[in-house]
Amino acid sequence: MPDDYVLSPATHLDLATLDQLLRTKARVMLGDDARQRIDTCHQYLRNRLERTPEAVVYGINTGFGALCGQVIAPEQRQQLQTNLLMSHACGTGEEVPAELVRLMLLLKVQSLSYGHSGVQVATAQRLLDFYNRGMLPVVYQQGSLGASGDLAPLAHLCLPLLSLGEVNYEGYRLAAADAMSLFSWAPLTLEAKEGLALLNGTQFMLAYAVHGLLRVQRLLAAADVIGALSLEAFDGLAEPFDARLHQLRPHAGQVAVAGRVRALLAGSELQRQPKTAVQDPYSFRCMPQVHGASRDAVAYVRQTAETECNAVTDNPTIFPADDLILSGGNFHGQPLALALDMLAIATAEIGSISHQRTTQLIGGQRGLPPFLVAEPGLNSGLMIPQYTAAGIVSQNKQLCTPASVDSVVSSNGQEDHVSMGANAATKALRVVQNVEQLLGIELLNATQALEFRRPARTSEALEQVVAAFREKVSFVSQDRVLYPDLHAAADFVRSYPWQ
Repeated sequence: MPDDYVLSPATHLDLATLDQLLRTKARVMLGDDARQRIDTCHQYLRNRLERTPEAVVYGINTGFGALCGQVIAPEQRQQLQTNLLMSHACGTGEEVPAELVRLMLLLKVQSLSYGHSGVQVATAQRLLDFYNRGMLPVVYQQGSLGASGDLAPLAHLCLPLLSLGEVNYEGYRLAAADAMSLFSWAPLTLEAKEGLALLNGTQFMLAYAVHGLLRVQRLLAAADVIGALSLEAFDGLAEPFDARLHQLRPHAGQVAVAGRVRALLAGSELQRQPKTAVQDPYSFRCMPQVHGASRDAVAYVRQTAETECNAVTDNPTIFPADDLILSGGNFHGQPLALALDMLAIATAEIGSISHQRTTQLIGGQRGLPPFLVAEPGLNSGLMIPQYTAAGIVSQNKQLCTPASVDSVVSSNGQEDHVSMGANAATKALRVVQNVEQLLGIELLNATQALEFRRPARTSEALEQVVAAFREKVSFVSQDRVLYPDLHAAADFVRSYPWQ
């Protein structure tokens, strides 16, 4: 990717591109076509209001929500938009992490770039300036119902356009006015429709979906490798991964996982040794079916998120070529709410089956010592990491209660069905973080158990993973304080280049 990435409505913004932009911190620019579309729409709206000043258009010359029947005089339209940002900045709870705020800025500008929102080019450009300079507005996690857009989070995201609110910049938390003075940036004056265009939209939910998916893709790759390591350490069978079995039930994810495990086991000395067990527990034997089902579910989430990345989600929507302004509901977060609930469930199942493999490994079966320590009794070994894993698995079950089946009436009944997609978003990320730790605990146990199979070796591919992990976490020969090892194992899951 070049140093500068040109944001264009003609270019499909996908997960891989977003990943690269975030990792490389490349500067993002508005393309000429995006500028033209934004300006054409803005000029159309100004001319339309001058041409038909008596026409009532929601949010442009009316109040908002249940106040949509209140007509606003032309001389008050700019104040209306400023008031909207200030009154809706009602976020609370924890701050949104910096990387997700960066995504919110980028995704908001992408949505505005299609030229259906009525904003000034300067407004979209200033949001990109925040992104490129690393001047990240302070946004809070709670406050969105995920229906009229992510109103409160987006209000906090856009307050600094008015020199209001706070930003994080160069490690300091600053008043937005002070931060903007560093670059001699004057506050913007929002014109008709702009405040509404900035606040309506799904960019809070969408940023969490994109961020979560990027982490889950790594997590799914890790799960297959760690599961294969556990299989080897447990002296498990390769038979359940035979391609002929999976041709009879050819779900894409299932077939892919079975193929990955076969490749990971190729050349294993442990697999060539005689086996005494006739069958393995489901947590080993059914990895293709369970891991694969999660892969297929995540593929649906990815498709939904990428569609949303290339969508216009504010309201009303302006069609300059058709001389038309339509009020609809593209801000409603139900597609993302359902997908984010599915992301949480699919990810949690990876953690659930991982925990079961951990439990099997410490059970004193198939020649392994209880709790994977040479002197059990004097040493508790890896007894208690399984307790930790069990607690996390239980918490994931609670977090997987769907948010998208909930709805609370708001705005005096005008907004009478909401998606709760913002809640689905924040808890989905919590599940992802939890499963990274669960896989780390399994990896700790699998590599520990594998040492009791020596001098026999697993495949070269798996031995490389073991060697890399051993640089971070050493063999547990006797009891020691284990929490640093658990943390290091989770970091390894997050950072190792899984293939």
